[in-house]
Amino acid sequence: MAAEDAASARAATLTDVARLAGVSIATASKAINGRAQVRAETRTRVLEAAAQLSFAPNALARGLLQGRTGTVGLLTSDLEGRFSIPVLMGAEDAFGAGQVSVFLCDARGDAIREQHHIRALLSRRVDGLIVVGSRTDPRPPLAGDVPVPVVYAYAPSSDPSDVSITANNVDAGRMAIDHLLACGRRRIAYVAGDPGYKAAQDRSQGASEAMAAAGLELVGGRAFFGAWSESWGRGAARTIVERYPDVDGFFCGSDQIARGVLDSLREAGRDVPDDISVIGFDNWEVLAANARPRLTSIDMNLEEVGRVAAQRLFAAIDGERGAGVEELPCRIVTRESTTPVA
Repeated sequence: MAAEDAASARAATLTDVARLAGVSIATASKAINGRAQVRAETRTRVLEAAAQLSFAPNALARGLLQGRTGTVGLLTSDLEGRFSIPVLMGAEDAFGAGQVSVFLCDARGDAIREQHHIRALLSRRVDGLIVVGSRTDPRPPLAGDVPVPVVYAYAPSSDPSDVSITANNVDAGRMAIDHLLACGRRRIAYVAGDPGYKAAQDRSQGASEAMAAAGLELVGGRAFFGAWSESWGRGAARTIVERYPDVDGFFCGSDQIARGVLDSLREAGRDVPDDISVIGFDNWEVLAANARPRLTSIDMNLEEVGRVAAQRLFAAIDGERGAGVEELPCRIVTRESTTPVA
């Protein structure tokens, strides 16, 4: 009772909560912050102790950040924010409003600028770094001896001892083809982007495997690689329809490509989705939701990538060392461009 009386005479701290619940300070922090590494009964005991001591959110923040600055750096090379902004939003959700601040820096694909930003972030004594690549290809780890934990998101580090969180593009390719097959399509073409991108190759692998599992093969027996652009989608679709007029499905490596495919099919008098189903990739809302018809697309769940990256960074800051690439599942957002065959 003496410990509880002393706590009631001042603002309760995380130490008070941990003592009353009979757990370590680290466990109390994880339980109150919603981290996954705590058993349900332990979390309940900690939350009951926090309520009993009237442990306020601002006291939680002080306890969580004891000995830390409460800041992390997010370093990206994605000039337009197309991929980095959703990752940032997911990371901020995981860090919690008002508990951890995120500094966003754009290296613009320049190694010298990247080093400048790293020095600037370290000078602010950030507790850790999340590095977001501009493409899914493995990237070199940060140069030099970085004294804080680092997690790589979207683009994995080439060093297997680093922690990397990415979307599973091979499985996404299978997912897209399985969806078209479920719509009754059998003559499916894959119009891919730049073959120099690992994402294009991974999605091609998944698509080919799904077709093979169904006893089929892609139209033309291969992927049609090109560029991540509407113009490439228009040209590729025009060629495919001329050479393979019985094509009844298109899997496109990006929503931009898919928009070009839709344009060509409309010009050729092919109805989407009655004659041909089309699925894109990225679920870029401004493109997919404004296409004619609205475009079914694969979403890489980048906010979830950001959330998991933040959770892994939290764990590393707490001294829980991890390693390797963690691939997260994508999801399908269904719209009018794919419907089952009548």
